[in-house]
Amino acid sequence: MIDKIIPLLKRIWSLRDLRDKLIFTFAIVVLFRILAHIPLPGVDTTGLESIFNNNQILGMLDLFSGGSVSRFSIVMLGVGPYITASIVIQLLTIAIPALEQLQKEGEYGKQKINQYTRYLSIPLSIVESYGFIRLLQSQGILSSTSISDYLLIITISTAGSVFLMWLGELISERGIGNGISLLISAGIIAGIPSQIMATAQVVDNKLLIGIEMLLIVVLMIAFIVWMNQAERRVPVSYARRVRSDRTVGVIDSYLPIKANAAGVIPIIFATSMLVIPGVFAQFLQTSQSQNIKDIASSINVFLSNNLYYGILFFVLVFLFTFFYTSIIFQPKNIAENLQKQGGFIPGIRPGLQTSAYLSMIIYKVTFAGAFFLSIIAVFPFLMQSITGIRTLAIGGTGILIIVSVTLEFVSQVKSNLIMRSYDNFAS
Repeated sequence: MIDKIIPLLKRIWSLRDLRDKLIFTFAIVVLFRILAHIPLPGVDTTGLESIFNNNQILGMLDLFSGGSVSRFSIVMLGVGPYITASIVIQLLTIAIPALEQLQKEGEYGKQKINQYTRYLSIPLSIVESYGFIRLLQSQGILSSTSISDYLLIITISTAGSVFLMWLGELISERGIGNGISLLISAGIIAGIPSQIMATAQVVDNKLLIGIEMLLIVVLMIAFIVWMNQAERRVPVSYARRVRSDRTVGVIDSYLPIKANAAGVIPIIFATSMLVIPGVFAQFLQTSQSQNIKDIASSINVFLSNNLYYGILFFVLVFLFTFFYTSIIFQPKNIAENLQKQGGFIPGIRPGLQTSAYLSMIIYKVTFAGAFFLSIIAVFPFLMQSITGIRTLAIGGTGILIIVSVTLEFVSQVKSNLIMRSYDNFAS
């Protein structure tokens, strides 16, 4: 194994373009982690950590930020506003025909939708910053209440979120991998050591628990990799055509449909949808209206119950998997493209029948993928209920994100290596 890895690393390092991309990506991630440790003024960090340790929702939010929120850092919002803006824009593309049409306009439409997402993330950052400040004030963690301090904290945290969004896009354009996913993954990895140390302090038989946890993680990684690589191959044939003055017969190929086509996006979407009402409920508990306080308390009680929270999380991940898959994989468009290219599925007529056939297959495959993602998402709550240990919040969700981002990262590195090998061969 080592005999294969070392030559591969040497080959990667010998390719200047690929080496520069990797160094650039690594430098951006390091910069993100440095920013995550620069705190904003005027907060009791000890009391802040206590709040996050005792709140499941805020703990999940802190997990995805790599501890930026519990440190009250200048990038405490992370890429959360951008993710929330992406959810809103994706929902609007279904409700607004103009946005739906824009989405079909290729690269231009994609750039415009990304631009709208960036614009929307700014007001969302402001709202989230203000809500978080009021939450800290209600808990007696934030001492200063002047308007100038309000504006300072909101401005810096919003700017930090926008800056992280820009860094993520820089990685996607000039580095390796999906920038936003890499930053989220880096934040999760950064929080693992502290979770392990916290777990070691509350368990009695540390060696036995450590071996059991390691075994569970290894099995889960194997299961996640297996599901991420699983795909349904739909046979596709292309009609006879002329190539270089010679006639070529029917060409057999296949259309791959991944079981987990949505990746980690549904879990990120579901997490954002659960974090937002939890944060606002904490904020509304300081309201003067008793009715509003009662509603906020009911939301907090509901979300603090692991059973209810887990069921809601399971359902949201399941639904978001179907939703996101329907956006990125549209049977009607695929059927039209196959027909234009002279392709057809054996035994299925081109056009509407092909579209209906693909819809049926996608539904079945996505059902399995959605169930898989939902089980992975609620796995931490199952483990906490069985073991009674509440310090390891990473569970299946964090492992899934790390494994998925790692697989995508490795895939892009391999693609770059293959492309360089082809260029050398052609030259």
